[in-house]
Parts: sequence; structure tokens; C-alpha cells
Amino acid sequence: MSSEEPPRDGRGRRRVVVTGIGLLTPLGLTREANWEALLAGRSGIGPITRFDASAYPCRIAGEVKGFDPAAFFDHKEIKKFDTFIHYAVAAAKEAVADSGLTVTEENAEQVGVCVGSGIGGLPLIEATHKMLLEKGPRRISPFFIPGLIANMSSGLISILTGAKGPNTATVSACATSAHAIGDATNLIRYGDADVMIAGGTESVVTPLAIGGFAAMRALSTRNDDPATASRPWDRDRDGFVLGEGAGVVVLEEMGQAMKRGAPIYAEVIGYGLSGDAHHISAPSDDGDGPFRVMRNALRDAGVDPGEVGYVNAHGTSTPHGDRIETIALKRLLGAAAYQVPVSSTKSMTGHLLGAAGGTEAGILALAIRRGVIPPTINYQTPDPECDLDYTPNVARQVDLKIGLSNSFGFGGTNACLVMRRV
Repeated sequence: MSSEEPPRDGRGRRRVVVTGIGLLTPLGLTREANWEALLAGRSGIGPITRFDASAYPCRIAGEVKGFDPAAFFDHKEIKKFDTFIHYAVAAAKEAVADSGLTVTEENAEQVGVCVGSGIGGLPLIEATHKMLLEKGPRRISPFFIPGLIANMSSGLISILTGAKGPNTATVSACATSAHAIGDATNLIRYGDADVMIAGGTESVVTPLAIGGFAAMRALSTRNDDPATASRPWDRDRDGFVLGEGAGVVVLEEMGQAMKRGAPIYAEVIGYGLSGDAHHISAPSDDGDGPFRVMRNALRDAGVDPGEVGYVNAHGTSTPHGDRIETIALKRLLGAAAYQVPVSSTKSMTGHLLGAAGGTEAGILALAIRRGVIPPTINYQTPDPECDLDYTPNVARQVDLKIGLSNSFGFGGTNACLVMRRV
């Protein structure tokens, strides 16, 4: 968009900054509502209300509350699209408004979208299958397929904003939106776009999803006390809590962002990927995949591990996963691991699956800009095998320059983002 030579990093790549953030989670419907809840240490977990869960071993989830799709779609459009697409559009609109970006005929081809979903339109699939069985195939909507496919969030955001640049979507389980943001960063770095609207979205608090995860014994069954069910690194953790929502950021080439006076939350300086090559749903006992993805991200950023000031961890509250991430962090940071604050905001939001990395990248950017680390709540009884500084229960003021955000997914797929204060 500009003929001036853009700022470049140590490897000659264009620099990329976060200029807008949109958050929609069980904690709130906007960025600021989420930030206030995070710093207050509030839980968004409660009893499942979407369906009768009385027969399920897990009867709790992090549901988005009070969301009205009519604020973003007209009445006829609402029924065309699954809820995960509603959430994506809401978060994207907030992020774009926050950035002050205007898509014009002149710049449209340099503005792209990459918003993924780990599962896609499972609620619409379940509802349509029920209709098929009860009323036959002629009652299936012509919008059924477009309304559920995982890339439709990107497609619809492109249509609604007029963005004509790269239009893609990632699908990599719980690493989906971290990969989306990392891939979008590289598109800007190498000149394929000047701006990318990137992140992830998910809404699968459904009978099949709860039943499926429960069958794996992956979910917490602390049904009598939902607010304390998600407790990363606590000795008494018993599984993750399923959440829903969307997290979208606007990424922008730094020179252009500075020229137009855009708000800059943080610079994305590193992106790492790795594969466990071990198991479909569990990392290896030595944490090799998580270690390598963080190492790769720091290498991409040109940052020494000793410069890391905070880690927004994957931290799902599963007995095995939390221990393995701790092992990986110790291997990465060495003796300094005990001085680096770590926290899991999933203790408050639950695990948003494909939307987790997008929400947590937004949270990391806010933490860097505002100098506050959200806590890990429900940390009551330390696990001897998890002995790092998990920022227990109370937010912390910090002078934060560089932070990491981790996302690990089924299939052994891992992503890590590194951000720096500008």
C-alpha cells in the first residue's frame, strides 16, 4: 500500500504487528469484557444449557452467554450459518474496528483473511441429521454445506469486509488458530499481503462433542463445582473443560501501521511449528514436540530463551498434558524456567479448541501492551511434578518485553507464537 521501504527484521523480512483484537469467549462478548474478567480471575465455566446433559459424565462447559447473532446478521442470514461462523464474524468485526482499518478499492487486494476452526459446524450437522431422519432429504437446506465448512468463516469475513487478498483457513485441531496467525504473519513478511485478519473460532458444545471427549476420558467431571473444574497444574486436575468462542487479530505490515497511526499492541517476531510423530492424542513423555516448537519459534524470532518474560501456556488442565508442557519449558529455559511466569487462561475460559490459539494470542498481545499477566485460577494444591511459577490466582503487573503463546493439538501438531513490545 506504500511505496516507502518497509521496516525489516534481522532476516530481511517485513515486520508484522498486531493492530486490532477481537475476543468472544465464555468470559464476555468483547475484548475489554474479556480482559476485565481475566484480570479479575473470573471463571466462565458453568452447567451445560445447550442440551440435556444429565446422562453424560461431564455436564459442564464454557458456553458463550448472551450472544445475539442479529447484531451481525439479518434474520434470514442467521439460519444459513453455523454458530462458529457467527462467532468468527463478531470477533473479526471487533478486531477490524479496533485497528481502524478501512478496506478500500485501492487496498483490497492486499488485505487477506485466515480464520480457521478445529471442528467446524458440528451443531448444524447434528441438527440437519436429525431433520433428515425425521422429515427426509427434501428438508435439507441448500445452505447446509456452505453453512458448516471450516473455511466459511474466512470466506464470509472476506465478503463482509471486501478483503480480496489471500483467503485461507487452517484446520489443525487445538493448534488451528495459532497456525492461522503464524501463516498469516508469513504472508505479510514475504509480501503476499499487507494486512491479514487472522485467528480461529469454535462452537461444539453439543451431545456428540461432549460425548466423544467424555468417551476419551479427557473432560473434567467436577460437575458439582464448575467454576473450579479447569485447574491447570493443580494436583487435583482431572481433565479439560470444553469452551467455545472466537479470537481474531488484525496483523499489519509495521511501516504501514505506523504511517496510518494504527494502535500497535505487539510485534509478532516468531512462529514455530513441530510434529510429535508419537500418538494421535498424547505427547511423548519427554515433551519433545512442545520443546521443539518453542525452540523453533525462538529461532525464527532471533531471540535467546533467556529473553522470554512470560509464557501463555497451552495448559489445558489434563494430568498428562500439563506435566509434559512443564517438562518442555524446563528443557527450553533451563535454570531460568523457575523465574519466568507462566499462566493458563484456559483456567477461566475453558479450552476453546480451534479458537484457543487466537484468543490466547490476543491475550498475549494485550498483556505485552498493558504490562499485566492474567493469572492461572484454581491453583490450590501444587503438583510436585509441575513446579514452575504459574502466576497463581492473582494477575501480576510486569515489565513485559517478550512473550510466548503455545498451542498443541491432536495428531501431534504444535504451534508457538512469539511477540515483542514495540
